[in-house]
Amino acid sequence: MLKGNFFRGLGYLGDGFGLIRQPGLRLFVVIPLVINVLLFGLLFYFLAEGFTVMIATAMAWLPDWAWLQALDWLFWLLYGVFILLLLAYGFVIVANLIGSPFYGYLAELTEKHLTGQEVTTDDSWAAILKDIPRAFWREVQKILYYLPRALVLVVIGLIPVVNLIAAVLWFGFNSWMMALQYVDYPADNHKVSFPALRQLLADTRLSALGFGLPVALAAMVPILNLVVVPAAVCGATVYWVRENRSAIQSPALTR
Repeated sequence: MLKGNFFRGLGYLGDGFGLIRQPGLRLFVVIPLVINVLLFGLLFYFLAEGFTVMIATAMAWLPDWAWLQALDWLFWLLYGVFILLLLAYGFVIVANLIGSPFYGYLAELTEKHLTGQEVTTDDSWAAILKDIPRAFWREVQKILYYLPRALVLVVIGLIPVVNLIAAVLWFGFNSWMMALQYVDYPADNHKVSFPALRQLLADTRLSALGFGLPVALAAMVPILNLVVVPAAVCGATVYWVRENRSAIQSPALTR
């Protein structure tokens, strides 16, 4: 039997958007946001330059017919679709890899704001920099968890008739992954292992899916996906405090 409250879970992202406006949290929202905007601006620039060369090459190869030469707008339309897909499915992964040390600290500050209690005693910039390798490895763990399951869903999508349910499975899986992705930040601050985190979320699966659903939808919207990541971190911390408070201190969960 599924436990949790789907509708309560839906509200946590809204809580997160409210929290990122708090003065004490803004710095750790702005820094990774600026880094991500600069990175993706450069990425899209080089993609556009490369795509321009590809279009010119393709148009030179085509016969010199006016209607074929006029198809360059179609290539640019396809480029726009590609960019949208890249934003939808690639942004969250890359943004989390880059911002993981900041997001871990943002989750820590959010929890302190919510509970009034310190999570750790070392809040220096040196501690954040020192935490980068461990935070990066935690992100890699999530990617390794995601890839084989995503591959199974791709295979299901290739099977006639069965592939009719593939879209539903994909959406449910992405919602689950978004919850797992962001609740991991406050969980990691409490040294909860990644397998133990999956079990904790499974214990309140309806709440987890309710939280992950709007995050997955927002991640597909350009511009909005720039701010949804820190909002999701703060919302996930609200989730952690409210849904898993009784399990936080369990020695069996820590790594």
